[in-house]
Amino acid sequence: MPPPKDVVKIAIQMVGAIPQLIELQQTKPLASVLKDVCDAWSLPNAERYALQYADGRQTYITESNRRDIKNGSILRLTTSPDQEAEQLYIGIQSKNVDVKTDSLKKLASLSQDITFAQEFISRNGLKQIYSIVEEGKDAGEMLAHTLKAFTELMEHDFVSWENLSTVFIKKIVSYVNMNAVDASIQQLSLSILENMVPASRLLFEVVKKEVTLDRLLTHLQATNAQLQLKAMALLIALLLSATDAERRNMMDYLREKNIRQFIHKNIIHSSEPLGDEMAHYLYVLQSVSLNLCEHRMKTSMDPYSQEQRDLLQSLRQTAFESESDAPAGTFSTERRRSLCAKEFRKLGFMNNSNPAEDLRRAPPGLLALDNMVYFSRTTPIAYSRFVLENSSREDKHECPFARSSIQLTLILCEILHIGEPCSETAQAFYPMFFGQDHFFEELFCICIQLVNKTWKEMRATQEDFDKVMQVVREQITRTLNLKPTSLELFKTRVNALNYSEILKLRQTERLHQEETLAVPVLELREKLKPELLELIRQQRLLHLCEGTLFRKISSRRRQDKLWYCRLSPNHKVLHYGDVEEGVQSPPIENLPEKIPVADMKMLLVGKECPHTKEKSSGKQNKDVLELAFSIVHDVEEYCLNFIAPTRYEFCLWTDGLNVLLGKEMTSERTQTDLDVLLSMELKLRLLDLENVSIPDDPPPIPKPPSNLNFCYDFSQAEQ
Repeated sequence: MPPPKDVVKIAIQMVGAIPQLIELQQTKPLASVLKDVCDAWSLPNAERYALQYADGRQTYITESNRRDIKNGSILRLTTSPDQEAEQLYIGIQSKNVDVKTDSLKKLASLSQDITFAQEFISRNGLKQIYSIVEEGKDAGEMLAHTLKAFTELMEHDFVSWENLSTVFIKKIVSYVNMNAVDASIQQLSLSILENMVPASRLLFEVVKKEVTLDRLLTHLQATNAQLQLKAMALLIALLLSATDAERRNMMDYLREKNIRQFIHKNIIHSSEPLGDEMAHYLYVLQSVSLNLCEHRMKTSMDPYSQEQRDLLQSLRQTAFESESDAPAGTFSTERRRSLCAKEFRKLGFMNNSNPAEDLRRAPPGLLALDNMVYFSRTTPIAYSRFVLENSSREDKHECPFARSSIQLTLILCEILHIGEPCSETAQAFYPMFFGQDHFFEELFCICIQLVNKTWKEMRATQEDFDKVMQVVREQITRTLNLKPTSLELFKTRVNALNYSEILKLRQTERLHQEETLAVPVLELREKLKPELLELIRQQRLLHLCEGTLFRKISSRRRQDKLWYCRLSPNHKVLHYGDVEEGVQSPPIENLPEKIPVADMKMLLVGKECPHTKEKSSGKQNKDVLELAFSIVHDVEEYCLNFIAPTRYEFCLWTDGLNVLLGKEMTSERTQTDLDVLLSMELKLRLLDLENVSIPDDPPPIPKPPSNLNFCYDFSQAEQ
């Protein structure tokens, strides 16, 4: 008979004593449980002791978290958090260097526990840490432990970052700016500053002033990968907290220092593999840089702005040696206006008498004008060839440059997600972005020539404009999905993907769709589905057995803490626990926490998850909602919360957990995988029927022939 829900069987250890095996009554007060445990070992003063997990993070057991204890857990009797906090508070003030160092080292370890942290902070322990840093007498290992303890204590959000003194901040800044400082101290200092920046505008301004971009670039060029990562994290925090004007100035300065080329050469194409954290920061840097175009994209052209009108006129003047630019007395005003209108029509403006009207639509707004001007100035020969080639045609097949440019700019903004907020978890960046200054404009220059090329291949007229732009969007999207490493490679591949290739791809997809819609094929699909769904279920469970590395994300910042979760080979227990950076696939033995599958009640996703509700007070990022899921276990108030690293992982984990719960797999990945497997299986089954049309209805069964007499007459045989 299974034990009651309020009773768990556990082991309790103590140094120098035989472990106790007890049945923990969850309804019994924790103080009474401790008294019984201490009495069994003849220990007085039970109030001076506490229980904590023997493995993993060694969290203290309290009334609030005792329900997390599972059958088979191993606990340890140890000094209570208030006693430990008191001893360490005294220890870090010791004049004995060894005692002080050991106390700080232990403090850095125990500060991860929220119960201990609360006790230590309540004794004004942070003030002592401030003093150690501000006095600046300690260095090396002792200082590293002090900064580590401070970081862990602040992680619990008991104390505001705005309470830090100017002296303390400047001391942390000095560790970042000094050359002769241990790398571990610089890493911790950079991490502390990264936490400060989003906390308040004042702290942002202090850090921005004290830590120059040049200094951050120096750390980025370090050979130490962790130092490089922390420097990038602080740079991203500064960019995200800056105003639009400050962000633009910072990005301009970084461009002058050739940061893109450095990242492209020494980080993206480094001999070391790119970590998830760095990939995220590169994505954010790309997103922030592209979003600098947002203002121009959302600004309509002002027909009364002389600067904008001059830019518009420069397009006409670069393309044509215009008669309308002759001296004022040569032509009448009416004649000059007529010539300008004719030339703007040749440029492809819809409203040739007032071309500014074409640019009133926002988006793409003035960004389209900027792109056209950039193309005309950086590649004047290609620009003139485009315009003159199409303006001299009389067969109604001319490609309108201006109209195409405006629509292409809008397409590129949509594909590159310009104007959208940065994701908290995304890691998808384009390597070629970091290999080229003026990336957006250069990409436009390649794609506008692609428009002209595709237009000619399609022999399009003005009525076909939307069709051409759909093909161009498809060409760009398919090529970007290949993740070319440079714009030159992108140019080669996108030009190779001509209109005939697009037609072939479309035809293949259409034929595949048509052949799978025949009635007999649909019936065969339905018969194959159960077997293939079972195959997908097995794959999902296998993926859960392999496990996944998850990140902890708080409302304040993207965390660098990791935890791992995996399913046991017998599919009966989920094991999880915190892991260090760089650990790829820890064995189950190293994951101390566990949830029996039998105790799992339901799966929550998106807005239903408790950890997304906690964050709802701030600006909720859409992608976090799309990647969040929780397992409800035991009773409904206990959940294990996840933020999947990618949408792919989200689909596999939610499917796998639904399989364990005996429910249907509901993710979009299930349908995709099922379609792929069905397609492969159908092709194999129908291989002998290639080029044979499959009728919708089975052929009719013919009537039996008149001489069909296979019935034996037993009555005659008996006579």
